[in-house]
Amino acid sequence: MSRRLLLSALALVALALRPTGPLAAQTDPALERANKLLARTPLIDGHNDAPWEIRTDSAHPGDVAAYDLRTRRGQTDIPRLRTGHVGGQFWSIYIPGEIKDSGYARVQLEQFDIAKRMIARYPDVFEYTTTAAGLESAWKRGHIASLLGMEGGHAIENSLGALRAYYDLGARYMTLTHNVTLDWADAAMDTAAHGGLTKFGEEVVREMNRMGMLVDLSHVSPGTMSDALNVAVAPVIFSHSSARALVDHVRDVPDSILVRLKQNGGVVMVTFVPGFTSRAIADSLTSYNAQIAQLTAGVTDSVQRRSIIRQFRSTHPFPKATIADIADHIDHIKQVAGVDHVGLGGDYDGTSELPVGLEDVSTYPALFAELIRRGWSDADLKKLAGENVIRVLRQAEQVAARLQRERQPSTATIRQLDGM
Repeated sequence: MSRRLLLSALALVALALRPTGPLAAQTDPALERANKLLARTPLIDGHNDAPWEIRTDSAHPGDVAAYDLRTRRGQTDIPRLRTGHVGGQFWSIYIPGEIKDSGYARVQLEQFDIAKRMIARYPDVFEYTTTAAGLESAWKRGHIASLLGMEGGHAIENSLGALRAYYDLGARYMTLTHNVTLDWADAAMDTAAHGGLTKFGEEVVREMNRMGMLVDLSHVSPGTMSDALNVAVAPVIFSHSSARALVDHVRDVPDSILVRLKQNGGVVMVTFVPGFTSRAIADSLTSYNAQIAQLTAGVTDSVQRRSIIRQFRSTHPFPKATIADIADHIDHIKQVAGVDHVGLGGDYDGTSELPVGLEDVSTYPALFAELIRRGWSDADLKKLAGENVIRVLRQAEQVAARLQRERQPSTATIRQLDGM
C-alpha cells in the first residue's frame, strides 16, 4: 500500500473511532469541567413538581409504584437526575389555589403522602431530610437529599396552627401565594387587594422565621416581596423566579428587590420557564395573541376555535428559549444582588415547555458549561450550585433556634389582626 493510501486509510479509521453523541460532548472542555465540578459539590434545585405529576398521571393517578422513576418519566427520573448531578431537591408540595371548594387540607395532606412515599420507594437514591446538615450528609453518602416545599399559602387556610402542622410534616419552605391573592397576601398573577401583606400576613412571616421554615417569595407581588423583606429576620428565597429587568413578567424579581436581597441574605433560584426568561418570547407574545384574537373573532364554536388556533400555531412557530437566556438571568442576578444570592430552581415537571438544551433534569451540566464559557470561576459556580442554598437553610435554622428561646408559638388570628 502506498504511503498516501495508508494515510487515507488511517484517517478513515480515526474518523470512524471519533466519539459521537454524549461521549463526544464530554470532549467539550467547558462541559468536562462542569461535570467534574458538579461531581465535587452538591447541586440543589429549588422546585420540582414530580409529586403533582404522580397525582395527575393519566394512567395511574396518585400511584407512586406505577409511576416508576427508574424508567423514563416526564422531565424527571432517576437516571437523568444522576446524569444532571442533582444532589439535593426541594420537591414541591403543590396544590392549586382554585380548589377551595374541594378542601385544601385534604389535598395538601395527600401531596405530602405522595412525596414521602416517592422518596421512601427509592432508598438507594433519595434520602429524606429537613436540615442543612442532613442535606450535606445525604449528598456525601451518594444520595439525592430530598426536602419538601409547600407551594401556596392558601393551604394554611388563615391558620398559624395549620402552618405549624405542615412544618411538623416536613415542609421547609412555603411560597406565600401561588396564583391567587389570599386574605393576607397579594399574588403576582392576581389582583392586588392589600398592597402586599396584611398584619396577619406579616405574622405568618414571623412565625415561619420562628419555626425555621423558609419564606418563599416566588409567585407573590412586588408589594408582598417588599413587605416580607421588611418583616423577615431570616434569609428568604425565591424557589423558582428570574430577573424582571431582562423579561418584564410579573413572576420575575425587580432589581429593587434584588438590591435588598443582599442585606437579607436570601437567594433567587433562577427558573427555566421560557415565558419568564426569554425576551424573544415576551416580545412576540403580544402580537402573537393579537393575531390569534383577530383570527378567532366572532367564532363561538369551541371546536372550530381550537382548530383555528392549532393551525395558526403550526404555521407560526413560537420563539424558543435558550440556555443563553437562562445564563443571562443568572449573570444579571449575580451582578445586581451578588454571587452569594443566586441559585437554581428549574421548575421541572411544572411546565410543558423548556429552553432548548435544558429539556429535563439531566441538562444542568450544559448550563454550567455555558457559565464557564462566560468566565465564571469554580468558587462562584459552587455557590450557584448549592452552597448559597445550604447557607440560607443553615442561617434560617440558627435564627429559629434564637427566636424559639425568645418567644412562644403565635396564637394570633386573622380576625384579631385584620378584623376579618
